[in-house]
Amino acid sequence: MPGLAAALGLIALATLLIFRTPRAAVPPPKAEETPIPTHNPSPSPTPLRVGIVSGHWKYDGGAMCPDGTREVDINYQIAIEVVNLLKQEGYEVDLLAEFDPLLQGYEADALVSLHADSCIPGVSGFKAARAWNSFIPEEEDRLLACLYQEYERATGLQPHQWSITPDMHGYHVFGEVAPATPAVIIEMGFMADDAELLRHRQEIVAQGIVSGIECFLERSKTR
Repeated sequence: MPGLAAALGLIALATLLIFRTPRAAVPPPKAEETPIPTHNPSPSPTPLRVGIVSGHWKYDGGAMCPDGTREVDINYQIAIEVVNLLKQEGYEVDLLAEFDPLLQGYEADALVSLHADSCIPGVSGFKAARAWNSFIPEEEDRLLACLYQEYERATGLQPHQWSITPDMHGYHVFGEVAPATPAVIIEMGFMADDAELLRHRQEIVAQGIVSGIECFLERSKTR
């Protein structure tokens, strides 16, 4: 039967074609992509700010010795040393005049006003004080304690606290800066008997003040 033979031949050919036709390649599954972590560095901490008042600067001469030595000049020379040392340690520092407009509402982590004591002979030592009516007495007492400790250690001068005057406790700067700014005044020595230190070893004086400020700021960070 030619018709049947032809039909069987077509079926066989179709079957052969089915098995020989290549199947479409199935792509292998993609590995799940792992996101690359991005490093977002923490913002650098804001540097601590310190204010240094150069006593009597841009106002008057302050105390004066018979040989013409002026307190304002000693204060300024030491203030420059203090500012430079603090900047080297990474602090933001403002050098301020006695009645600097920036003192109004001034905000800082610490402020120290630098002064030298009178030219009375036969007296030696240093002293520091805060406001009687401080808004932050505990903080300012810590600043005072650090200054007394470090300044005495650096300079060898002894505290002369019994000569602290009401004017020191009522120092005008205390009423001008922001209430939360720890502020103190230091009389760095007497201009007669401590002249060698105040005039010719100013780097030691400056280091004592800087060490006192750093002592306070370090202890404040750990509280």
